[in-house]
Amino acid sequence: MRDSVGAGQQVRGTCLIVDDSRVIRKIGSKIAAALGYKVIEAENGEEALARCKLGMPELILTDWQMPVMSGIEFVTQLRAIPTPIAPKVMFCTSKGSARDVHDGIKAGADDYIVKPFDEAALKAKLEKLGLH
Repeated sequence: MRDSVGAGQQVRGTCLIVDDSRVIRKIGSKIAAALGYKVIEAENGEEALARCKLGMPELILTDWQMPVMSGIEFVTQLRAIPTPIAPKVMFCTSKGSARDVHDGIKAGADDYIVKPFDEAALKAKLEKLGLH
């Protein structure tokens, strides 16, 4: 597990980055830390679900296509966990058709961003969700 937050940043909460690509997790972590989040990582939905059961993050950025447990399965199971405050969930994926967006939101995601994305695009999505 990797923990990080941008130097001199006020911590906004915890952000869980879920992606089977180490490179994508590193990029997502860098952006989230720069936005003031304490970052933890998981490489698949099963690992992410276990981390959420230990302590629910405020924000989850998850890939769609992963081994072991897909993003859709992860979000569906995540939403079944009782929690006082539900985390904001955003799919970060290369699947960008209208049908994919609909399926992601139907599974319980709050928003959707298509890869590749940059800090400005992610920040804009977080503002829309009331998180930045």
